[in-house]
Amino acid sequence: MRNFHEPKRSPIYAANGALATSHPLATQAGLEVLKRGGNAVDAGVTAAAVLAVVEPAMTAIGGDGFALISKPGEALYGLNSSGRAAAALSTEMLMGQGWSAMDDASPHSVTVPGVIKCWESLLESHGTISMEEALQPAIQAAEHGFVVYPRVWTDWNECVAKLTKQGVGGQHYMVDGKAPKMGTVHKLPALAETLKIIAKEGAKGFYEGAVAADIVAELKARGGVMTEEDLAAHTADPCTPVASGYRDIDLAELPPNGTGITAQIILNLMERFDLTGLDPHGAERFHLEMEASRIGYAIRDTHIGDETTMGVTVDALIDKAWAKGLAATIDPAKRNNDLPSADPNFTSDTIYLSCVDRDGMAVSLINSVFKGFGSGIVTDKTGITLQNRGAGFRVKPGHPNTIEGGKRPLHTIIPAMAMQGDKPKYCFGVMGGQYQPTGHTHVITNMVDFGMDPQEALDSPRMFWREDDTIEIEPTLGQDVFDGLTAKGHKIDWTKMPHGGGQIIEIDHEEGVLIAGSDPRKDGCAMGY
Repeated sequence: MRNFHEPKRSPIYAANGALATSHPLATQAGLEVLKRGGNAVDAGVTAAAVLAVVEPAMTAIGGDGFALISKPGEALYGLNSSGRAAAALSTEMLMGQGWSAMDDASPHSVTVPGVIKCWESLLESHGTISMEEALQPAIQAAEHGFVVYPRVWTDWNECVAKLTKQGVGGQHYMVDGKAPKMGTVHKLPALAETLKIIAKEGAKGFYEGAVAADIVAELKARGGVMTEEDLAAHTADPCTPVASGYRDIDLAELPPNGTGITAQIILNLMERFDLTGLDPHGAERFHLEMEASRIGYAIRDTHIGDETTMGVTVDALIDKAWAKGLAATIDPAKRNNDLPSADPNFTSDTIYLSCVDRDGMAVSLINSVFKGFGSGIVTDKTGITLQNRGAGFRVKPGHPNTIEGGKRPLHTIIPAMAMQGDKPKYCFGVMGGQYQPTGHTHVITNMVDFGMDPQEALDSPRMFWREDDTIEIEPTLGQDVFDGLTAKGHKIDWTKMPHGGGQIIEIDHEEGVLIAGSDPRKDGCAMGY
């Protein structure tokens, strides 16, 4: 339980249903669906669609989506609706043009958007309402306007130069050459009309016809090679989640091309240490977390990509016997300078939501455009921001994540579910690009090892490294942690922006109560009834 003298908030408690998102308008829209009798998938898709309007730097209908669903009496369900590279792209082609790394502002970084197919697939497989009904709150927000919240404005303002450089986005997402002011109402009429087409025609209205033609035309004008056939070929693919034990829970993540198994690798290492005697906000705990993360990310960068091209199995990467040997290289007293550095390429913008309904269905849903406003490329007529997920590829022959046509890139967004037996204990996710596997590790150890409730686990200060291997710590940790980590050999700096965000719903099956938290680093909230 939190200290009531501190200016923080309690988690919400609910008996019938709960929803946690990064924006109040999305939480409200989803909760209304739950209260009308809709289930967790109905509410989740509705909320995600609203987020694609009101948090435009973080997510869009031109982005990707993944989901995990726990339904009582059924096996855990996973869905991968990440997009693929245009069929005409290849490593050989880009190397021939002088490329050695991906350009995140290039049309070649735009992969086929997967989120609309994600929403439709979820509603068809587990929902009770139509796409048309689910999209109505988002359409209303785009057509009639929404108030720009503080964190939304901050992220929006950071992307003005990108939108200006890329051109068309300015007409949809800027006012007099600037981000709309915080506290003002902004409308997206072109996006509203596009959402109406999707509401009427379903995913077909996005992946075929006038909307698809507008996407292809925008990319082709910039030298892109995506075709309408690439869009029409997109599929949202059910997949079997990967489970790995940590203490008394089993952490379920989606298999690659996502990086969820990186969190499992890190937790396998953390499990070798007794954390309960450590200060949860002390240098010793964070040193272990950073060292385990550095090993986990080095493994990720070497082995993980589209699962069809990986040279090693998922089971081998999350093997606990292997982890035991790796954990032995972690010295609690000092940084191991011989560990390989993590790939610094990924910082991304993402939304995550968690929803549990009165019947016990839990949905862990994540959508993203990768970096702020994705590629910065926005379609002229339809107002769609296009992701730059292709920036997650390598231009490196033989690497499991090298770019090839029709291939999915290494993906940072990872929904999660922590199970106890056959029941979900924590339905959760953490946003923040490359930080996400460490974020999963951080909140799970907060709850499992340190006994924090969901809100405390999200409030807890964070740290992560930047390109030069300097660890950036949030100022709420204080000088003693800064000095303690420096003494262990880490390069330390204060972070200017907080690390990521997150949402968690804990399910107390014995009492029949939901306990939900929402990350204070965003504008959002958890609500229930």
